[in-house]
Amino acid sequence: MDVQFTLPPHRRRARGVVLVALLALVALVVTACGSSGSSSSSGSKSASSGSRGTLLWVQPLRNNPVHRIMQGGFLSECKRLGYGCQIVGSETLDMPSTAPLVDAVLSRGGVKAMGVYAYDQSTYPFITRWGKDYPIVSWHIPVAQGTVQGLDATTGCVPTDYARNVALAIGRQINGRGTVAVTEGSFNTIENLVARTFTDTMAARYPNVKVLKPQVEGFDAPAAKARAVSILQSDPTINAAFSTTGGGPVTWAGAQQASGRRLTIVGMDYVQQNLDLVKSGQVFAVVGQPLFQEGARTADLLAQLAQGKRVSYDNPLPAEIITRALVPRYEALLKQASAAEAN
Repeated sequence: MDVQFTLPPHRRRARGVVLVALLALVALVVTACGSSGSSSSSGSKSASSGSRGTLLWVQPLRNNPVHRIMQGGFLSECKRLGYGCQIVGSETLDMPSTAPLVDAVLSRGGVKAMGVYAYDQSTYPFITRWGKDYPIVSWHIPVAQGTVQGLDATTGCVPTDYARNVALAIGRQINGRGTVAVTEGSFNTIENLVARTFTDTMAARYPNVKVLKPQVEGFDAPAAKARAVSILQSDPTINAAFSTTGGGPVTWAGAQQASGRRLTIVGMDYVQQNLDLVKSGQVFAVVGQPLFQEGARTADLLAQLAQGKRVSYDNPLPAEIITRALVPRYEALLKQASAAEAN
């Protein structure tokens, strides 16, 4: 971290006094930046040091609640394996603003391998550049082998698998009859695939269930709820809803309450707010994308690559449909993720 001090001419003091003061201040800054679990304005957090070197986790929008669950899994496994663990990322979902932070960490040395969140194609050139010098693993978003030069392995669930499982779960819950509304956070490759697979599976297994054309839910909670209420008002036969985004449980639980309707709701992601909705019965289930597990598996793959071992490119993980009975298991993972960040 570069710290520059400029004293106006009229405020200059004797050199000895200034030197002592500056050294003390620099010491405080260095201590703050290097403390366990600290977050600095540079977007970098160093959670531990290890004798085997450092595993680096690169994730823009690093303080997103879902991303922090992933990071908790990474930190927990990274430390268990005896490596130093460092997380770097900007506050926005923007790799160009994250890249300088990453380059600064790499310039200090000690990094043995990198996890880089390949959330879209804008990340690919950075992976290729960093991959010339470091093993790289990505997670959560499927990236076909050979798509990105420099990417050594990926991990995460298979979206089409959980889409089919959601269709089967909702179909059973509504006894194979009714209408299902589908919303997406945005129209993008993954969510479009999930919605299409869900619709196709429902048509094949529950032909008496009508699945509506997907609509964009968005990421603003009040606006998303208003859209969902509008969807319900447009069709009195809707008795279920599937959202392909993490805000979906809150969106549809709110619409259900506002409309006075009773729905079978399935959304995404086991953040605590969503688990609470499942516990209370307002939401039937959430898809347990293996967020914590993805982080842990990424750390394990990076450690193997750092030691010169060969790993499989694809490393799939299961995604459970989390109903009320499974909530305690995932609350325990959230606690483990929080503890890993704190230590």
